Amino acid sequence: MYTTFFNQLLNKQQQKEIVPGNDVIAAWALNVIGLLYPELSMSSYSSAIEIEEEYNRLQKELVKILNATRACGVCNNEEVAELFFKKIPEIYRLLNTDIYALHTGDPAARVEFEVIRAYPGFYALCFYRMAHELLKLGVPLLPRILTEHAHSKTGIDIHPGALIGDHFFIDHGTGIVIGETAEIGNHVKLYQGVTLGAMSVDKTLVFIKRHPTVQDHVIIYSGATILGGETIIGHHSVIGGNVWLTKSIPPGSLVFHNPEITVIEGKLVNS
Repeated sequence: MYTTFFNQLLNKQQQKEIVPGNDVIAAWALNVIGLLYPELSMSSYSSAIEIEEEYNRLQKELVKILNATRACGVCNNEEVAELFFKKIPEIYRLLNTDIYALHTGDPAARVEFEVIRAYPGFYALCFYRMAHELLKLGVPLLPRILTEHAHSKTGIDIHPGALIGDHFFIDHGTGIVIGETAEIGNHVKLYQGVTLGAMSVDKTLVFIKRHPTVQDHVIIYSGATILGGETIIGHHSVIGGNVWLTKSIPPGSLVFHNPEITVIEGKLVNS
């Protein structure tokens, strides 16, 4: 009685796009990150030659992952891997600006080692910045797998297609959502629960800018929701907590939510 059902499952098995396991892809990325930041790695190297050898090994490993990914189609995987690893110094530079922003912007951060080892915002940015470069090279699936790995570990959901400048500060981070077409400038700070989302999830908008633009030196506090592809947050603005915003604001703006709160002092103690 299940023959038709089992045949349907077999057909799906035969048609599926082959991609290495998510754990394999994440492990490769963690090894790359560990090469840049030994604070996150169990490995140690005693010479520049050893580091170069590991660098080359990881590049070859990326080729193997791409070769095993049927979805890559006609990708020249050796060329893609070579171009990606040429971007590693720039990824490293950007991540160092993120570390600096976190260390200098958070009074609770005592040393940069603490930021690298313990801050979920930095972990998420490591995976995002790698995924973004792979996406720019036309690699399918792997970029999203990388950012979803970071999402599962940190609660920070950054689409690899988003454009994010340097000195990006994510504090606490849980619940942050940054959509595919969001654009974020330099020296921007986001706190937990911030959403940079779309006004609509209509599938016809797939190739249209759907998410906001946040210019330089903007601070967005926890729980704020900013929606829409035409929404621009002007530079040096501050968005308060729990704000819902669907229109552009000029540079230097202060936007805040003003709830009604009643406090009756000593009522319960004296009753």
